[in-house]
Amino acid sequence: MNIIEVDNITKRYSSHVALNNVSFSIHRGSVFGLLGPNGAGKTSLLRILNQITLPDEGQVLFNGKPICSNDVETIGYLPEERGLYKKMEVGEQALYLARLKGLKKEVALERLHYWFRKFEIESWWNKKVEELSKGMQQKVQFITTVIHEPQLLILDEPFSGFDPINTNIIKNEVIQLKNNGTTVILSTHNMTSVEEICDDIVLINNAHKVLDGNLLSIKEQFKKNQFEIELRNLAEEIPNESDDYYVISKKVSQNTCKLLVQLKEGVSSNVLLEKMFQMGSVIKFNEIFPLMNEIFIQVVNQNIKENE
Repeated sequence: MNIIEVDNITKRYSSHVALNNVSFSIHRGSVFGLLGPNGAGKTSLLRILNQITLPDEGQVLFNGKPICSNDVETIGYLPEERGLYKKMEVGEQALYLARLKGLKKEVALERLHYWFRKFEIESWWNKKVEELSKGMQQKVQFITTVIHEPQLLILDEPFSGFDPINTNIIKNEVIQLKNNGTTVILSTHNMTSVEEICDDIVLINNAHKVLDGNLLSIKEQFKKNQFEIELRNLAEEIPNESDDYYVISKKVSQNTCKLLVQLKEGVSSNVLLEKMFQMGSVIKFNEIFPLMNEIFIQVVNQNIKENE
């Protein structure tokens, strides 16, 4: 079942169209990547999902019903611009924000101490927010975003300002939340993070949806039928071109040959593998799939050309 269905959403600000007839759905219990260049319309969509603004046309369904103000109680939102009160103590502020989300004091304290122990930040409880680094503040705000155990968790650039270690900590927590049934919307420019944790994505450019679907299916769609191959104990010299393929690059070292090969149209990879076996001992045979960063650039540039 889909937890979110975005149905023909259009949003205008005076003469500017921020979203133009955008539709997609989000599967329950998945990590969903909301992608697009700056100014594409992502922030407008996040504001609509959080009931901060309303669409001019179309609707959003949450659990099969039109989303309403009460639904925000089951949504956690971590905006790109953080909003902690710098003069307040960390524990006092975390408790205050947890109470705002409807938790009783005893429950809030129990959950907060659980998360503070998990992140090994118990010593921060009585420190003022202004004493913490940006990354430390983000850890605290992540905790306050998930403290009420939301059905839907919306993260806008959650890894900004984190070092690699803390980035991995948050990524692992996102995956654990997903495994426990939380649906996560990840809005980010970090395509490596998208590759690592997203199940599905939508790519918005210039207010329009230009690509959406399952991440692995999209990578399959954009692959170029190229293969990395490594051979040993060559029986014969490998030609640079045959009826089935041509060699893009070749590196021979002693009795090892590393190849980047392009299959010709209509040729099966099984045919290529069989030919490689005839030429030597195959120790590596990997199909190359495009990185999400490459797909992002290709699709956005193509969309810009089509609208020139």
